[in-house]
Amino acid sequence: MMPGGGNPKQMKRMMKKMGLDSDELDAKKVIIETEDKKLVFNEPQVVEMNMKGQQMYQVVGEPNEKALEGEVLIPDEDIEMVADRTGVSEEEAEEALKEADGEPAEAIIKLQS
Repeated sequence: MMPGGGNPKQMKRMMKKMGLDSDELDAKKVIIETEDKKLVFNEPQVVEMNMKGQQMYQVVGEPNEKALEGEVLIPDEDIEMVADRTGVSEEEAEEALKEADGEPAEAIIKLQS
C-alpha cells in the first residue's frame, strides 16, 4: 500500500521530506529525438522533479512518432481503421494520415468532407 493512501498532497509532503521537490509544468508539446525518429507529445502532463540538485522530468501522454526527416510514422492499425471508417483504400487512408500528422480523427474528418 502506498504511504499517504494515494493522497497527492501527502505524497508531495513525503517526497519533499526525502529531498524530492516536484512541480507540474504547463507544457504544450514535448519532443524526444532518438537516432531514427522523433516522439512528439501534444498537450502532455509533465512533472519536473529536483532531487538534490538533479533535474528529472516525467512525461505522460500519447506520442506521435515521426521520422527525423519530418515524415510521420503511421501504425498499420491506424491506416486500417481510417480506411474501414471512410471506405477509402489503405493508400488513401495513409496519405490522409500523413497530411493530418498521424491523427486518425483529423484524417477521417478530412476524408469525409
